[in-house]
Amino acid sequence: MQANGANAHQQAVIELRGIHKSYGALEVIKGVDLVAHKGDVTALIGSSGSGKSTLLRCANLLETSQKGDILFQGEAVRWKTRAHDRIPADMNQVRKIRTNLSMVFQQFNLWAHLTVLQNVTEAPITVLGRDPKEAAEFGRGLLEKVGIGDKCDNYPSQLSGGQQQRAAIARALAMEPAAMLFDEPTSALDPELQGEVVRVIKALADEGRTMLIVTHDMKMAHDVANHVIFLHQGVIEEEGSPAELFGNTKSQRLQQFLSATGA
Repeated sequence: MQANGANAHQQAVIELRGIHKSYGALEVIKGVDLVAHKGDVTALIGSSGSGKSTLLRCANLLETSQKGDILFQGEAVRWKTRAHDRIPADMNQVRKIRTNLSMVFQQFNLWAHLTVLQNVTEAPITVLGRDPKEAAEFGRGLLEKVGIGDKCDNYPSQLSGGQQQRAAIARALAMEPAAMLFDEPTSALDPELQGEVVRVIKALADEGRTMLIVTHDMKMAHDVANHVIFLHQGVIEEEGSPAELFGNTKSQRLQQFLSATGA
């Protein structure tokens, strides 16, 4: 990925170099490079099975890639060999990276037995050691920010899908991460609820947040991202600005994909 001019000389927040990921004989990611500088919003698009979500999970070390380099704020993940595979060599490094790369999942993943506010404050208190009173005050502010400040004392089951996803975004923001990873943040929602989540993500982009977003929503990719990557069968088929990818498509495969999605 080519950084925008203002970012070209900045250290990358996330950098993937030659990432490969296989499940047995099935090679899902086949040598992908990706760079996200501070303030970059990168959308990963492609058909189901193209490797988008797997690549995102490799970046966050939820999946272990078999080959290639992963760097977070210039620091390379250290690996060690186990049998015929590799695993991270330093779990403290893994925890540090995950703490700074907050992930928002497709299915919200809120804790059902905790209130919305408790969901937001749990990790800052237990992982970052924040004072509970300060964490609660900060958490209430984040819930106001995503438009559900009145739901602090509700449980997830009492919220709509769109409200639950906004609570999940507030929970991710509570860790004050260097970057945010979104894995299909609107695909589990009814169409009328998708818009409220997209508006929150767009507002975060406007703030200059660094984000990687896996999405099937071409309108969100066009409107929110400053860089779009089209993955096809585990490789980057085409990448560029939204104007380039959606307005001046070069790859025939991407043209077919966009036509099929109505973009």
